[in-house]
Amino acid sequence: MLVKNNEDLYELLDSLLREPTEFWDTFYKDKERNVPFFCDRPDEHLVKYIEKETIKPHNVLEIGCGNGRNAIYLAQKGFNVTAVDLSQQAIEWAKEQANVQNVNIQFICENIFNLKLESKGFDYIYDSGCFHHLSPHRRVSYIQFINKYLKNNGYFSISAFKENGKYGGASLSDQQYYIDRSLHGGLGYSKEKLQILFSDFQEIEIRDMQHNNLNQNEFGLEDFIVCLFRKI
Repeated sequence: MLVKNNEDLYELLDSLLREPTEFWDTFYKDKERNVPFFCDRPDEHLVKYIEKETIKPHNVLEIGCGNGRNAIYLAQKGFNVTAVDLSQQAIEWAKEQANVQNVNIQFICENIFNLKLESKGFDYIYDSGCFHHLSPHRRVSYIQFINKYLKNNGYFSISAFKENGKYGGASLSDQQYYIDRSLHGGLGYSKEKLQILFSDFQEIEIRDMQHNNLNQNEFGLEDFIVCLFRKI
């Protein structure tokens, strides 16, 4: 590969660290495997944002939609939903679920950094587990992506591994991931790291994901951190 611009460099680094598309297709192929979020319940913090009307029904983009559980919930609540995932297996599963629930969602199979959406902007961008699988150099691209597709005064949410958590959350230096040529299953984040990375946005909340005493229609996991920011 001949590196001739920044995107070529990013793609070269991606090839050293990122799980290939085939990995995620295999991951989502077996719907019966013991994966906590292979369920039909939306994330607990998403439910709270909607019920408290912090987020109101408008245009929403979900990145890393997986089997569609959050996208379907949003569509049921009156949102105009576009949902994206890298895995074709995940997208097919999500489409099946959406058809069962009789909701209309625009599903797209694509790497978010290759997306070319016609929308002039979304009121809300939701990320449940994409961010912690990004290499350190892609944080720059991620923030550019948020700024490109999120309207002014719009909100975006992330749920991610906490550092050294039960399900993942490596806490190495950024340099070490490149030395090891591995993300070690996913990067872990603390409140302080998220505040630094998203300092150009207004912080609404950063907290641990709730996992005990949840409503039976909500999903939560221990050792995850969730956050809500607003573009100003």
